[in-house]
Amino acid sequence: MNFSLKTKFSRHGGPYDRGISDSYRRRERSPHYYVDVPFVSHMVTMDKMTQEEIAAYNQGFDDNEAMQNFKDYE
Repeated sequence: MNFSLKTKFSRHGGPYDRGISDSYRRRERSPHYYVDVPFVSHMVTMDKMTQEEIAAYNQGFDDNEAMQNFKDYE
């Protein structure tokens, strides 16, 4: 785990947080983040993200996959 990426991008709606959220809900990997509040503010897609932001999203996704912390839809 890269703590600098986690710390820098872990705010709610940030790249690390969105990676965790996508994995938790069993969605496909799709790097993105929100400028402010998720689903209310502007969404930044992968084509507009920096390599560091993409790495933070992927780290969040991978960290959650490793923890196997998934939403139970039953």
